[in-house]
Amino acid sequence: MLELPFDPIERAEYTEKVVIKDNKRKYYRFRPAPYYGGISTCDSVGCCFLCCYCWNYKRNLNPENFGRFYSSQEVAFRLLDIVRRRGFQYARLTGAEPILGEKTFSHFLEIVDIISNKNPNLTFVLETNGFILGFYPDLIERINSENISIRISIKGWNEESFEKISGVKREYFVYSLVALKNLKERGLDAWCAVMEDLFSEKEISILKEKLRELNLDIEIERETLEPYLFCLENIKKREVSLYKVLSE
Repeated sequence: MLELPFDPIERAEYTEKVVIKDNKRKYYRFRPAPYYGGISTCDSVGCCFLCCYCWNYKRNLNPENFGRFYSSQEVAFRLLDIVRRRGFQYARLTGAEPILGEKTFSHFLEIVDIISNKNPNLTFVLETNGFILGFYPDLIERINSENISIRISIKGWNEESFEKISGVKREYFVYSLVALKNLKERGLDAWCAVMEDLFSEKEISILKEKLRELNLDIEIERETLEPYLFCLENIKKREVSLYKVLSE
């Protein structure tokens, strides 16, 4: 049983060992999705966080029990096949946390490289909590493709809320913000998102101020909670406040 709060570096190292095998990574689903006007999507297994609202909670808690291993080429070709059949202009990695360390990052870069060579007009979206990119900033220097867009999901507006929402020790709050700052400074397309059902307008304003302190005057995308029963139960157990879902 994973005790909260936990060290995300230790969790990332453990999880990466589980989801990487012989240069293949675990995924559990390939699908078309309606976001971004239509996007080819690959859902990964395993995360260094354990967010209370996550619809992937069980897979992240026990990555050993879910998914199968795919090479970077297999992932790229499956995504491109969905793009071709649906006429999409976007592909993405999402679901859990695609970047857990060096091996999963290299796997991600290989996917992007294959897709860029096969379809140079396609935009590749990486949806991430940004933690590993912030903790190991040298990784960002290895992102060379101009067709990458990076969406960082921010898990709180301060250290205390971050710990409650993510399950991670509060001292690690800043690294997702650092990742966003470093990505923008390198000229990459990057933005952040929050689960608005867990943020009041005041709390979003607090986060905006923290972003401005890092010279990041950017809009914050607002996600909407999928109110699965187990998600609502986890939110209640963590004593995290709900706003939009309760008000409706």
